[in-house]
Amino acid sequence: MTEDVESRENIESSASKKGKKSITIEFMKPESFRQIYAIGAAGGHSPYDFRIGFYNDTPKMFGDASESRVIERRVEAEVILSPVAALELSRWLTQHINEYESVFGPIARAIPRPKKESAKSIDESTNIQGYI
Repeated sequence: MTEDVESRENIESSASKKGKKSITIEFMKPESFRQIYAIGAAGGHSPYDFRIGFYNDTPKMFGDASESRVIERRVEAEVILSPVAALELSRWLTQHINEYESVFGPIARAIPRPKKESAKSIDESTNIQGYI
């Protein structure tokens, strides 16, 4: 896990300006630590917390290709955040996505969404109200 060095430096410099002790954060990984790869996330919120479940999909075929298909969605892990932690995550993701796109160009969706004729602003995020 990497540390956001800019945030650490800001904490240390503002603390030294005020004559207070600096804070250094040391990251560690317990033996139970595991990494997962997820193709998507779903979740929701309550007045108390935000829940994000990270999932992978496995298509399953039944019978003829013309019949309906089933996709098994396996939730690999769930993260529960306080509202403040969710806001900080949002800011961190926005910062790092902007940095990524400045180096590699805009991130394109794998499947383009159809354009709606409405002139209203369209929220392109997935509706994740309510818990999984």
